[in-house]
Amino acid sequence: MNNKIALVGNPNVGKSVIFNALTGVYAAVSNYPGTTVDVSEGVLKLDNDLLRIVDTPGVNSLIPHSEDELVTSDIMLDKDIRALIQVGDSKNMKRTLSLTIQLIETGLPLILDLNMYDEAKEHGINIDSKKLSQILGIEIVKTVAVTKEGVPQLKNAVARAKRPEFNVSYNPLIEEAIKKINEQLPQFLKNNRSIAVRFLLSSDEDNMLKFISEETSKKIKEIRVNTQNKTSKPLEAVITEDISIIVDRITKEVLVISKPLSKVIQNHISNFTMRPVTGTIILFFVMFLMYKFVGEFAAGTAVDFFEEKVFGKYINPFFIDFFNAHIGSIFLRELFIGQYGIITMAFTYAFAIIFPIVTAFFLFFGFLEDSGYLPRLAALSDRVFKIIGLNGRAILPMILGLGCGTMAVLTSRILDTKKERVLLTFLLALCIPCSAQLGVIMGIMSELSVTALIIWWVVIISVLLIAGYAGSRLIPGKKSSFIQEIPPVRIPDFKNIIVKTFVRLKWYLKEAVPLFVLGTVLLFFSEKTGLLIVIKKFLSPIIVGWLSLPADVAEVFIIGFLRRDYGTAGLYVLYKNGQLTHIQVLVSIIVITFFLPCIAQFFVTVKERGIKTALSILFFVFTFALLIGGILNIVLRHSALGGYL
Repeated sequence: MNNKIALVGNPNVGKSVIFNALTGVYAAVSNYPGTTVDVSEGVLKLDNDLLRIVDTPGVNSLIPHSEDELVTSDIMLDKDIRALIQVGDSKNMKRTLSLTIQLIETGLPLILDLNMYDEAKEHGINIDSKKLSQILGIEIVKTVAVTKEGVPQLKNAVARAKRPEFNVSYNPLIEEAIKKINEQLPQFLKNNRSIAVRFLLSSDEDNMLKFISEETSKKIKEIRVNTQNKTSKPLEAVITEDISIIVDRITKEVLVISKPLSKVIQNHISNFTMRPVTGTIILFFVMFLMYKFVGEFAAGTAVDFFEEKVFGKYINPFFIDFFNAHIGSIFLRELFIGQYGIITMAFTYAFAIIFPIVTAFFLFFGFLEDSGYLPRLAALSDRVFKIIGLNGRAILPMILGLGCGTMAVLTSRILDTKKERVLLTFLLALCIPCSAQLGVIMGIMSELSVTALIIWWVVIISVLLIAGYAGSRLIPGKKSSFIQEIPPVRIPDFKNIIVKTFVRLKWYLKEAVPLFVLGTVLLFFSEKTGLLIVIKKFLSPIIVGWLSLPADVAEVFIIGFLRRDYGTAGLYVLYKNGQLTHIQVLVSIIVITFFLPCIAQFFVTVKERGIKTALSILFFVFTFALLIGGILNIVLRHSALGGYL
């Protein structure tokens, strides 16, 4: 029964990640070639069929030069193989298609999965997959393995897998030899040109005897020797050259590589962005632009429009009227439209507030990504991040954290080791305010002196460096080396930015919004059971005694766990009402900056790092925020600094 699907590909193309996504079975995943030495198997449920997915060792050729290549080549001969899925690197189409040509010769149904196509886009490589599909006569799917983008389409393509229609043809000398060898093969191998090519090039007589008789082996050896005597080049070199010609012809038809800026301008920009002095200046300018676009326009103008007008005047009133008119249960009304209602809080939070912010951030992020700036920023910041036990790649989720901490935790997957991902998640929870919270903080700071702003920044940066340094030594595990490929500087493709933003927003809706709903429901039941009141009573002595703040600030901190900007906004209201002095405002802002991450970020942390790690981070951040706030309170009240606020 042919119910096997063989997963084939070059080393280091994300094949094991695709295997995991298709089957849910873990296979060794690494950035280094040859990690999947043993063959792994899993099950893919496709409609009413249960298919066995076989994850083969990574190979560059079906001609066995190593044990890995031997195993993969032999799997191609399994009579239960229904189809092949080749996982290819979209950035290196020539290497990918070189293997594709060899797989076509097996005569088996084939699907080509162009993985890492997002990285190909970053490199200015555009692949006309429809035209490539027409040329090869096979199904072609684009995927991003780490985010599982395109995986559903890949699963659906399995049912449509068909034998390639492309005709591979070498020079007459090789074709004649293949024909002669094919005549010697048993019937079950006659439709497999790849085995004839393998026998022509391979000299492993013992392995060949698994498939053919000793007499046939001698005849094939004679054909091989006679063919080699007719050319001065090794036969494998002849076939490799022919494959290269075929691949070049195909890539010319299906690849469009966008031209980078002129070499002189490109080199100048590239150098400026990676030199310590000019690179830092450019970074601050980029951060300023991001703050104006994301922090002011999105978190201010756009959020005000959606929250006050769209949801405030239309959506929420509609559902409030509907539930009041048609739902008799007070419990259900409060669950959906109450203070902690699914509609009035969770949906308003997810769509009226966070959605505009992450949309703006993804657009800005996509612009930086498409221009080739982000890899340069990673290289520039690598030295600084090494101090805190991370590498330059951590700058990307850190910047994203300034847009939305929830999404930043999800993107921490780009780091290689568990130690680095845990450390980054901890620092995001402790030190990085989201744009919504940052906007409110900046609004409050505008009411204070420049000294207050400087103190806030110095405390944040100092804590980031000290906590990162300590965490890198206390959290067990290994650090990864930093290897960053630097693509050319390019003029961003607007269409590409829109497509990537759309994909990331789908990711946000799928990953984060359900957690907002879950968090709101938990808060609703906490309020109903009196748990929130208990927490407020527990915090009040610490708030009043240690931090020297009014008891009402305890409620502000609790709300900050639900939504950090709401908590910060609560401080602003208390300050405007004359309930907080300048020292109390600064102390409370420091505490709420370091305080618990919002509930959505906490649930994402549970999902990504596990409940034990999430609770450990939560406990430490909670304790540390109160400790730092108390120390700052004492310093400001007993030094001249307090008088300059």
